[in-house]
Amino acid sequence: MVAMSSMELLIPKLRLGECHSKSQLLALSSSCIAKQQHPRALMCKASAAESNATALEQTGGKMVVELVGAFNQLTQKINVLSSSSSRLLFKSLKLSIPILQALPLVPDGRSPLSKALSLALLLAALQMDAEVISAGLLTQVLEAGAISIYQVRDRIGTGTAHLLHESMRLKNIPSKVEVLDDDSAAALRKFCLTFYDIRALILDLALKLDMMRHLDYLPRYQQQMLSLEVLKIYAPLAHAVGTNHLSLELEDLSFRYLFPYSYLYVDTWLRSHQPGNKPLIDIYKEQLLQTLKADPILADMVDDVAVKGRYKSRYSTMKKLLRDGRKPEEVNDVLGLRVILNPRSGIDMSQEGERACYRTREIIQSLWKEMPHRTKDYIARPKANGYKSLHMAVDVSDNGMARPLMEIQIRTTEMDMLATGGTASHSLYKGGLTDPEEAKRLKAIMIAAAELAALRLKD
Repeated sequence: MVAMSSMELLIPKLRLGECHSKSQLLALSSSCIAKQQHPRALMCKASAAESNATALEQTGGKMVVELVGAFNQLTQKINVLSSSSSRLLFKSLKLSIPILQALPLVPDGRSPLSKALSLALLLAALQMDAEVISAGLLTQVLEAGAISIYQVRDRIGTGTAHLLHESMRLKNIPSKVEVLDDDSAAALRKFCLTFYDIRALILDLALKLDMMRHLDYLPRYQQQMLSLEVLKIYAPLAHAVGTNHLSLELEDLSFRYLFPYSYLYVDTWLRSHQPGNKPLIDIYKEQLLQTLKADPILADMVDDVAVKGRYKSRYSTMKKLLRDGRKPEEVNDVLGLRVILNPRSGIDMSQEGERACYRTREIIQSLWKEMPHRTKDYIARPKANGYKSLHMAVDVSDNGMARPLMEIQIRTTEMDMLATGGTASHSLYKGGLTDPEEAKRLKAIMIAAAELAALRLKD
């Protein structure tokens, strides 16, 4: 707690009840550092720069700079940041940084502060709310016994304390089941989805991903034990809660530690299609976006065009090779693009949007060779659940270099929202819930929890 009092002295002007801009914080850090200099140094303008550099080396100066730097890093990752969220993040950083700096290195060799910031940045990139990011910053502080749940509640807030409590409850759950048993693993995932705060689950999944990214320090058998647990429980759970980015990376990292030679084989094959350092999917995404924006007919139909890309994971590719007995060159969905069109406002936006989808398909046909046998028109013939989209596959091979087919989906923003809205139930089903009605019920609970969190953090 001595470290906290020194921080209070270093930041005399900052009241945590106020919201400060980044420029104000930077200016404040400069004034705080200047106050640590000797009076004679302040009188000598010629030596001001040298004195500031010396002050930066002092413990207090470093602490202020790290505080402001960490706050800037986090807020740059968050698309929408309210004043209450800003205050919460700053309070958490102000409390955690001095304690983290005093803790010993974590087992993988990183500083506790570096690990906490990595976790917080990962959660910010997932666009989690300030309470989840705050809990991520304070996880190590709580585990070290430097602060209690009750102190977090009093100094930071009830929401952050609740998430930390839920995260602590989750820690010992995998030891209660046999991870090699599919039924037990599925039952555990169902239990977690039913009885735990969805945001605490995502915090725990982010912790698992951070662990998997720094697993090399452990003996091989421990790497494999942890990887198996992640592959059987946490990667499907990440898919179930809709964090597909986490799910794919957890799968690939687990695959790399469990079957290093198979991983190397698939990774080498996928990289063989990549010219230079830029991912192939990024090249095609940019090429398609520029071509669509340059088309005058499409420009009259839509206000905006977006193109999203995805590269099939190493683990998913290997599963297809093993399950279907395919050769690598027969895997057709390694590359994937999705075009999302925002039709112009008018009398019949739905009809105009459908016309824009078909125009987009014509443009793509002029750009690459279409594979007619893989074309599916779910706009003219929607699926039973109302799903609408155009699906097509194109051959992107050039200059004699054969490449896997690239799959493309074309839809309007309305179609995409409907498709994404239905994804939650599908994800829960794949995450271990075999009853579709139960999946829908949990989806409703997840949405309600998210809305409640948003209301609590609203100004």
